[in-house]
Amino acid sequence: MKSTLLRTLTITAAFACIAFAAKISTDYDHSADFGRYKTYSWMKVQAKTSLWQDRIVRDVDSQLQARGWTKVDSDADASVAAFGSTHDQRTLETFYNGFGGWRWRGFDGGMATTTVDVTKVGTLVVDVFDTQSKKLLWRGSSTDTLSDKAEKNEKKLEKDVTEMFKHFPPKPRG
Repeated sequence: MKSTLLRTLTITAAFACIAFAAKISTDYDHSADFGRYKTYSWMKVQAKTSLWQDRIVRDVDSQLQARGWTKVDSDADASVAAFGSTHDQRTLETFYNGFGGWRWRGFDGGMATTTVDVTKVGTLVVDVFDTQSKKLLWRGSSTDTLSDKAEKNEKKLEKDVTEMFKHFPPKPRG
């Protein structure tokens, strides 16, 4: 019985780690020549507070500048927009105690307790547009669970933005 319980707890912990890992995705215009984009400016940043807006700009700027792009105030090759949001994700967990079973008149003997867990989840979407045509060139998105501590969330943001821009700019297809 202890072996079964230990195995169940291990599997549950593994699924919890998977469920709470950041989900990063990117997409881009496969016909765009990213080699011609050298400068960018910000169009808009929207987040819950100006603190988070500044953090998003800082982390995205860091990634773009590390890839040779230069931030300018006007006449940029590309324009960047970002949107950050949070929502509550509810999960039902049911725990069974006792070893009830089916009897002639139905289920008997066991007890079940169901609880609702609420997890705060943050989402960030970053878009890069061609400034002249206003055409979307690239989109990155990240969804991650949030902590009650701002410092932890700030580190998650930095890590997720770094992962989001890992393969930016996309290599030309050929």
